[in-house]
Amino acid sequence: MPTLTVDGVEVTVDPGTTVLQACEEAGAEIPRFCYHERLSIAGNCRMCLVEMEKSPKLIASCAMPAGDGMVIHTNSQKVKEGREGAMEFLLINHPLDCPICDQGGECDLQDQSMAYGSGTSRYHELKRSVAEKNMGPLIKTTMTRCIHCTRCVRFATEVAGVEDLGAINRGENMEIATYLEQALDSELSGNIIDLCPVGALTSKPYAFTARPWELTKTESIDALDAVGANIRVDSRGQEVMRILPRLHEDVNEEWLSDRSRFSYDGLKAQRLDTPYLRKDGKLQAVGWNEAFDAIAAKLDGLDGGKIGAIAGDIACAESMKALKDLMDLLNSPNIDCRQDGAALTTETRSGYLFNSTIAGIEEADALLIVGSNPRHEAALINARIRKRWKMGNFPIALIGEQMDLGYGHEYLGAGPATLAEVAAGKHSFAKILKKAKRPMIIAGQGALNRADSAAVLALTKKIADDFGLLSDDWNGFNILHTAAARVAGLDLGLVPGEGGKAVKEMLDGSLDVLFLLGADEIDTSRLETSFVIYQGSHGDAGASVADVILPGAAYTEKDAIWVNTEGRPQLGRRAIFPPGEAREDWTILRALSEKIGKTLPYNTILELRAKMVETAPHFADIDVVTPAPWGAFGAEGAIEESAFVNPITDYYLTNPISRSSRIMAECSTTFSKVKREGTGTNG
Repeated sequence: MPTLTVDGVEVTVDPGTTVLQACEEAGAEIPRFCYHERLSIAGNCRMCLVEMEKSPKLIASCAMPAGDGMVIHTNSQKVKEGREGAMEFLLINHPLDCPICDQGGECDLQDQSMAYGSGTSRYHELKRSVAEKNMGPLIKTTMTRCIHCTRCVRFATEVAGVEDLGAINRGENMEIATYLEQALDSELSGNIIDLCPVGALTSKPYAFTARPWELTKTESIDALDAVGANIRVDSRGQEVMRILPRLHEDVNEEWLSDRSRFSYDGLKAQRLDTPYLRKDGKLQAVGWNEAFDAIAAKLDGLDGGKIGAIAGDIACAESMKALKDLMDLLNSPNIDCRQDGAALTTETRSGYLFNSTIAGIEEADALLIVGSNPRHEAALINARIRKRWKMGNFPIALIGEQMDLGYGHEYLGAGPATLAEVAAGKHSFAKILKKAKRPMIIAGQGALNRADSAAVLALTKKIADDFGLLSDDWNGFNILHTAAARVAGLDLGLVPGEGGKAVKEMLDGSLDVLFLLGADEIDTSRLETSFVIYQGSHGDAGASVADVILPGAAYTEKDAIWVNTEGRPQLGRRAIFPPGEAREDWTILRALSEKIGKTLPYNTILELRAKMVETAPHFADIDVVTPAPWGAFGAEGAIEESAFVNPITDYYLTNPISRSSRIMAECSTTFSKVKREGTGTNG
């Protein structure tokens, strides 16, 4: 291991460490624009210059491997002059339009020019001007500001797997652009906004709306998919102005998917902000007492078997626990959190988790994807798979719909017949799984929302049992969820009790009263004979058929727990208050329970969470993945011949919030047009 001296401090680093990284380990601050620890080294900006003894000139520390015996100086006069020169060249063509730039206050160029620049310029010639580029509805370009660090190009190519972005021309004519002058078609494109160290790439929806020092910053959790990305919600007053990723190495690293980043305008559109009651066939605004009285009158004397409840895909754990307890007090076994009908049961927790963990993908050495498109269902997990694929020696196979996942893979077949071949050891990929030391299987909802899903689940379990996916320190069996609420719902027992009805049976008109807790991904046309109580934040499909509407809080408007697909409980924080008369969901259910004479046994959120821990002890361990013991799940049975069909048909419109978003609607239109023309990367 090389040992070197940095500004008089001796430091020992791992082989392959760069001088820049060694300097930082020694406590020295090294400026940089092009270098990023998650991207390949480019060595473009030369701001990271340091002095190495016995070297005739300054070295670019980001591109120089640390060597044994090196003596490095990071603050000598020679280094100071070198950095001032590099900064002077970087600013030669920069427009210096900081007052109107959205990067103002968060700009690396501003900060480093103040810290390392000379404060004057000797350049008096005309500045270069570069035409703006159309990168779609999400990314605003001002390419005259670009300093050619190529972070955006490297991210698109290396992390997102979209080779649409690059440098064209040479020398002073070089420009960063999409090669075919079209929108950048990637589910992770917004991350290049964070990566851009100047104001060349900024958020188009956020443009000219706020300054960073005006915003209140709240750390929270994304609830628009099941990854559980850590986010920062920036708000001003009662409005969410933008959503940014937060660093969490084991979940989302420092990336965020476009839907999670840009759906925020849907938080203020089509909101339910007062209770409604259907009178004479029309929904009319009423007070909370009148809405509760109507529900109480309907429930009075009603048999529990005639009452049902369905929890939606964005529901928080607290609201689902309150709903489950209320249904228990009403003696109703009819409750379900699986809107899509997936045959996942609660007996064995490992049977519905991403057991390898998201970070564990990097330790796998073979992967079989079944009935899933992780690029649309969990873009951040797909990026992690690509990261592992780029390391090499990682064979990937797909059973299901053919698609471009952003990395090389072998297409095995379209349906469960191919899966049965692999399970029986008759397929060539079975040998690859058998030979691998840490093989993985990812089963998506496209394989689990079918009539034969229990049999499909049994086949995937057989593969896990027979092909070495299980060992003392490894569980390669993974379920990839698309709903943020699904794992917590299963943990808390939101499945039909003895003799209870699942979602499909609850929609057949046999129930007199049906609670919908943000449940919108169901066939609402079958609810004409039931008295429907809809509790949610947006006027989506469920609200349109409701007899009573109880306005709830969106995920940015409450303190709540979500459990991601790997079983990690995470705490979301309230950034703003719900609009109008809307309230946090569990408090609505608590107030309703008192009105109908079935009072829930908790008055505060801490008391409610204590009850959650009694039901599922892992809720006490926030941000910890508790390994689940292996057990029996799935069921032997006949499998259908029909191919697996992925559940997400439009990545941008998967939930009530994104469907209410003008930004997401524009993305849906833009990128569906790209695909129709056959030039998109999704095929």
